[in-house]
Amino acid sequence: MAVSSSIGIDVGGTKILAGLVDADGHVVHQARRQSARNDPTSVLNTICEVVTELGDASEDAVVAVGLGIAGPVDAERSTVFYAPNLGWPQVPVRDLLTDRVGLPVIVENDGNAAAWGEFVAGAGTNVQDLTVITVGTGIGGGIIINGELLRGAHGAAGEIGHMNAVPNGRPCGCGRNGCWEQYASGNALVREARTLAAERRQEAGLLLSLGDGTPEGVQGVHVTAAAREGDPVAQEAFAVVGTWLGRGLADLSSILDPGAFVIGGGVSEAGDLLLNSARATLAEKLTVGRSRRPIPEVRLATLGNEAGLIGAAALAATAAR
Repeated sequence: MAVSSSIGIDVGGTKILAGLVDADGHVVHQARRQSARNDPTSVLNTICEVVTELGDASEDAVVAVGLGIAGPVDAERSTVFYAPNLGWPQVPVRDLLTDRVGLPVIVENDGNAAAWGEFVAGAGTNVQDLTVITVGTGIGGGIIINGELLRGAHGAAGEIGHMNAVPNGRPCGCGRNGCWEQYASGNALVREARTLAAERRQEAGLLLSLGDGTPEGVQGVHVTAAAREGDPVAQEAFAVVGTWLGRGLADLSSILDPGAFVIGGGVSEAGDLLLNSARATLAEKLTVGRSRRPIPEVRLATLGNEAGLIGAAALAATAAR
């Protein structure tokens, strides 16, 4: 039987990360490009370039191309309804690319693609009911039930970052108030650290020194570095955000009853600094049948920034069979 590969592409607001992925979910070649905002034509041209580059590098037959894009995608995995980080209106990506690359193309939400990547080749390979949470600037993710990706009637399921956590709470970029991602994301971590540092400057000496000396100069990388070195303010910021993360996990547990949660995204690189309080809060807040039901395991993602392209490639390969 001929060996085949597929190409996965993670299209972000500032970069395009693409990979040639073999049948076992391993990235064998990679390509990176900058992405242009508010210019779908430029981005699609760049995608065609990386598909050609990776196809030329492949020793195997390339059977399909999968794209992960931050925004809701229709049920046919064809059209991006809206990609806010790219400034795209409704764009029929599949139809625009298929003839140009000469391969079948599918389009998927980036959170769904990352979830599928962790399911087929990462931290969730032995779990049939899995919820993946990507904690970055905001919160994304994907839901897998009985080994199938939950996409919903219109393809837009899995926008878990926009569950309502606090009625009339902080404004969210989606236009609502009090969304979960306003309390449990990378932006929330920085906001919390800056607030605590302003209130407790003497305790936050290390944290402040990593920036420009002011609370306003604190960035996410500073919070993680300071927390690892024992800065109490940075550690408390992680504890607060982890607690909010755990509250959301408890709500999702009551609705979905997953076998495990996998936590990915840039903030997850802090590991137990984030997950310890999330696990404790999940155990505390999971009230429905708590004394008699298992508590879902909370795992750290293993694929890093390759999760989305691996998942997109795997979904494309499956669709092409």
